[in-house]
Amino acid sequence: MSQINTEHTGLILISGVDAPGVTQALFAALEPFSITILDIEQVVIRGRLILTTLIALDPAHASAIEADLIETTNKLDLDLAIDFSDQVKGEPKNSNLHIVVLSEDLRPASIGALARKIAEQGGNIDRIHRTASYPLTAIEFEVSLDLNDENLKVIQRELAEIAQSNGIDIAVEQSGLARRAKRIVLLDMDSTLIQQEVIDLLADKCGVGDKVSAITESAMRGELDFAASLNARVKLLAGADVEILQSVKAGITLTPGARTLIRTLHKLGHKVGVVSGGFLDVIEPLLQELKIDFYRANKLEITDGKLTGNLLGAIIDKGAKADALREFAAAENVSLAQTIAIGDGANDLGMLEIAGLGIAFNAKPAVRAAANSSINSPYLDSVLYLMGITRSEIEDAERNN
Repeated sequence: MSQINTEHTGLILISGVDAPGVTQALFAALEPFSITILDIEQVVIRGRLILTTLIALDPAHASAIEADLIETTNKLDLDLAIDFSDQVKGEPKNSNLHIVVLSEDLRPASIGALARKIAEQGGNIDRIHRTASYPLTAIEFEVSLDLNDENLKVIQRELAEIAQSNGIDIAVEQSGLARRAKRIVLLDMDSTLIQQEVIDLLADKCGVGDKVSAITESAMRGELDFAASLNARVKLLAGADVEILQSVKAGITLTPGARTLIRTLHKLGHKVGVVSGGFLDVIEPLLQELKIDFYRANKLEITDGKLTGNLLGAIIDKGAKADALREFAAAENVSLAQTIAIGDGANDLGMLEIAGLGIAFNAKPAVRAAANSSINSPYLDSVLYLMGITRSEIEDAERNN
């Protein structure tokens, strides 16, 4: 019968008003003893310190260590709690799930519902920490859970329901190096990277806005597929002077946080792509200005300075967007597991479904339900928090740009 290998440990918890030198004083008190540091966690919130340290020690030294720590913390006017016990030696179980919560107004009920669902699934919350406080509060949970593909999908779906009912955003990803190693981010253009729909801008300039809207509504009711609806809308532009393209370009505005997202991703070594059901003739200058690494969009046919009402080449639809993600990943020698796709419409579902992380951005309910996670805030750079990138890293990338 094998013998269980244990060690004597001490869990030290210090709390109180933070001040310079607290951590140094703690370890100066421990220094004379034969001690091994097993774990340390420190957090300061609104000037209040919580410092926990797990040590392995000789049981004969426990009383002396406690006495020295009491003396040290009394001098610093700090609270102290110590728990000495034997524990089994061995590697601790690592958290295998990361859950990120985003909100402008985070309420206790939201955290309570999340924690309750994790407990129902047999999971344990190992660590909670804030990664951002502006413009959104981002809280990251590290969770240990007996995980497989099936129950990962279950918890993603159930937490998505909690997110919707509580008005927050929740992303669920497996832990590990792959989470921070994602190197490809592919965005939809209209109503994602930019705030407008380019076809609507063109239609308004041509005086056919109402007719284009009617076709769009028909497509949303399922009466037309994307390709048929796009062709029908483009035909209404026939005869328009090519100069309207420049006018439409001037009317495009980026989604808040778009530049920060792209700059930060580039600074951290990631590649950024755009795939659009809109028109290259309008969006290409902006994509070049943003230094987008890969892009694909539809092309308008122009003859004698006029729009013909036709398109050149294959239409960028749902399948073409998924193909673009595969091609972009292959060109960068990156697996699909290391990709992120971001979009708002049914036309984006193909790439959202095959990406390692699919994010529905201010999307319709059906699109949110099909994606790994969703963002319902107006800030596109919120995506960075879902990737595990902190606010301080974002600010550092901005400063050094």
